[in-house]
Amino acid sequence: MLTPMRLGFGEILIVLVVVLLIFGANKIPQLGDALGKGIRNFRKATGSPDDSIDVTPPKADPEQIAGAPQASTPQQQPARSESRKA
Repeated sequence: MLTPMRLGFGEILIVLVVVLLIFGANKIPQLGDALGKGIRNFRKATGSPDDSIDVTPPKADPEQIAGAPQASTPQQQPARSESRKA
């Protein structure tokens, strides 16, 4: 059975040295800044319910309902079948 992989201090140090060699000392702060902005934008996008669409119907005012005349429903007319002659 496989055990979960755990990183110790030595492994983390090796990874950091490799990242430093690949990107250089000047790019590391820029990478950290970009990573922080990305995480911040992700949290803002997933956490704010402001952008959700509200589909609940508006509540009707009881005074308007009591004073309004009842709307009659239109009666359905039977469908007419027209035959076309060619």
